[in-house]
This record gives sequence, C-alpha cells and structure tokens, in this order.
Amino acid sequence: MERARKILPGGCIGMLGGGQLGRMSLLAGRRLGYRFRVYDPQPSGPAAVVAESEVNGRFDDLDRLHRFGEGLDVATLEFENVSEEAVRAVERSAPVHPSAQVLAICQNRAREKAFLRAHGFPCAPFAVVASEGELRAAVLEIGFPCVVKTAAFGYDGKGQRKLSGEAEIGAAWDALGGQNLVVEKWITFEGEFSVICARNAFGAETVFPLAENIHRNHILHTTIAPARLSEKAAAEAFDLAKSIAEAIGLVGVLAVELFHTGSGWIVNELAPRPHNSGHFSFDACLTSQFEQHIRAVCGLPLGATDLLRPTVMVNLLGDLWAGGEPPWERILAEPRAKLHLYGKSEARPGRKMGHFCVFGDSVEDALTVARCLEQALKDS
Repeated sequence: MERARKILPGGCIGMLGGGQLGRMSLLAGRRLGYRFRVYDPQPSGPAAVVAESEVNGRFDDLDRLHRFGEGLDVATLEFENVSEEAVRAVERSAPVHPSAQVLAICQNRAREKAFLRAHGFPCAPFAVVASEGELRAAVLEIGFPCVVKTAAFGYDGKGQRKLSGEAEIGAAWDALGGQNLVVEKWITFEGEFSVICARNAFGAETVFPLAENIHRNHILHTTIAPARLSEKAAAEAFDLAKSIAEAIGLVGVLAVELFHTGSGWIVNELAPRPHNSGHFSFDACLTSQFEQHIRAVCGLPLGATDLLRPTVMVNLLGDLWAGGEPPWERILAEPRAKLHLYGKSEARPGRKMGHFCVFGDSVEDALTVARCLEQALKDS
C-alpha cells in the first residue's frame, strides 16, 4: 500500500465523472488552489466546464483511463457506476481515493450487505439469489413484505421492487432477473436519515450534522438539517458512520444512509463520495462536504463541520422545466435562500438539475419558507 502523503494546494486532481457532484467538488477545490482534470464520456459536462482540462472516453477504455492518470497527484470519483477495473487502470498511474476495493464493496448491494453483516453493523435480513427458484425460496424464508433489488448499478429507486405476496415473485424475476439479486426484509421505519463521514489517509475523521431525508418517487426531495431526532440518536448514528468508514478503509467522504426504527438504527446503503443529502453543507456548514472530500483525498487536515443555521435543501428536478425556464427570481428574491443550478444541457423528468437551500431560525421556519418557494416555482 502506498504510504499516506499530503498533496498541497497547486496539485492536480483527477475526477472520474463529470456530473454535479464533481462540479461542486471542483468548485470547492479550486478555491483551495488545486487544478483539475475530468474524465467523462460526454464533453462539456457540469464538472468539465470548471476544470482546467477534460478527457472524453468510455469507462471501459482502460488504456485511456491509464493515460488519464498520468501526471495526476491523486484521482477521485463522483459516482459509483464506474467499474472496479476502470479505477484500477487509473491506479496504475496515480493513487485513487476512495480505492477500487472500497468502490467494489459500495457499488454492489450484495457485497455491501455482506460487508455490513461480516462487521456486525445493523442491516436488514437479506439473501443473494441468482435464479427464479432461489428468489422464490429466499422470499418465502424472509417473508412478506420484502424488497427485491438488483445487486449492481441501482440508484434513485431504479432496479428494485417491493413484493407483498407470492403471486408477484415471477413478475419480479422477469423484470429484474438475469443477474444477481438481493432480497431484503421490508423495514418499517420512523424516518430516513444520513450521515456524511469524512476520513483521510492518516485516520482523522469527522461527521456532518445528521440529515433527515424525505423522498418522493424514490428520489430525494428534501433534506432537513439538523434532523428532528434526539441528541442521543444522532450520537449513535455518528458512531456507526465512523465505525463503518474505518472498517471499510475509507479515504474521502462516505454517505451512510440509515433507517431509524423503534429499536434503533438500520444501515440501508453506503455511497463513497459526496452525496445529495449533504448538499446543504455547501452553504450551511463551516466546511462543506465537497471541500472536506478534497481535503481528505489530499491528506490535509479536516475542517470543522459546525452547522451555522437550521437549513432545508430542496432538489430541483427536470419536471420543473416542462413549461420553459423556471422563474428563478422567485427564489432569488428570498434573502435566506441559496440557489444552485448544475449547468446541465437537457432537462428531463426526474433528472436532478439543481437545488436550493433555505436558512431559518428553526427547522420549522426554514421548512415553511422552502415549501412556499417550491410552490411558487410550480405555480409559474
């Protein structure tokens, strides 16, 4: 293993992926004085337009990825849908954080669940299946209701089905089969939450305020910080996230998505990169998740994560563009709101195009204003 080292401002960082998470990481890193090179199949994406240079190529072009890494001080990634082989190709010419090993665990639900269970972290009862017969046996053992998910490449609710009875098993296999599937017991929870944890190569760790998440159609709609839970519950979530980051060997930031139940915490999923539920930190924390990610992968000291004011973040999906460009002045006229648009060229239903944050004297105050602003956009 390469010895941990510091990469000081002025160094060159490679970003695998050119979307909004990369864009916001680059904006934070450029403020610190770093230079960036982006690798993305599509030219002039949200991240590339704020980088010094970009390389366009497929993520299965391993030779091109190896050449992309030449001259970089370090590389990182903005999403999990990059193969382990792609990351290892870059690792031949530059260190990559998080590592290919961490990525391999987090991008595959079967490996992720196995990792959590092997280390004693709380997760839903599950089974991995590869045929309709195995699916039927697993579902009958785990019981109804349950959730069937593809093991690989699922996000925002894609690649999964809830099953309520035996008659639905065949249709689930027809829709999702032909690959490994994960069957999970349906968890009745009081709320969905997340912790963003940062860790550098020297073992320093920090966590961001516990975030409360509200989803619509399986896509994150609203994040509330701080979450409306007790300090005891938040402290337990922080300890859990830090233990997972240490066990997995994280260098960078890790989003730990959680269910809170009557008996405590259940880990739902892990994401080894900046996360949608941490966007509030860009405006609301002393150090954002994006700056913290850059600090972590470069081996720098980690910044303070204090929440400056109660904050609500609302995602802006492509549906808002159905009647043309939304009236952004309605958000900009609110002095406690911050608007973030990602510069994507095409608005599609369900596609994340931006977000806005609202600060308040309390969570309820911020929520009231955020809901009014959201309605004002819809009424245009």
